[in-house]
Amino acid sequence: MILAQRNVLIVHQRPASAQRPGALTLFVRYGIGGIMVVAGIVLLIVNPGGFGVDGFSMSVGAGLSVLLLNWMYRLGVSGDRERDREELARRYLEEHGHWPDEEPRRRQHR
Repeated sequence: MILAQRNVLIVHQRPASAQRPGALTLFVRYGIGGIMVVAGIVLLIVNPGGFGVDGFSMSVGAGLSVLLLNWMYRLGVSGDRERDREELARRYLEEHGHWPDEEPRRRQHR
């Protein structure tokens, strides 16, 4: 959450423990795809002809698909956060007349 107070942009973040994904989350994101890739390699080693080649290609293809889909989702979510920050900075500009990270302009006396 970002708040603007007294010409200063204050960023409220979640606690560090809430920002780090847990073990189960990491397993779902990367472990399942990794296990599928390793299973495909094991199939190829155990049975280098016939079913081993087919199982290898299916398992590695599916595992890499899971890994890439997770990576693309994380990439999309980070873009949403950047857009939200930009929107808040634009609101701050409209209200105060300068960007949150700039010094306020002093009015010239005539």
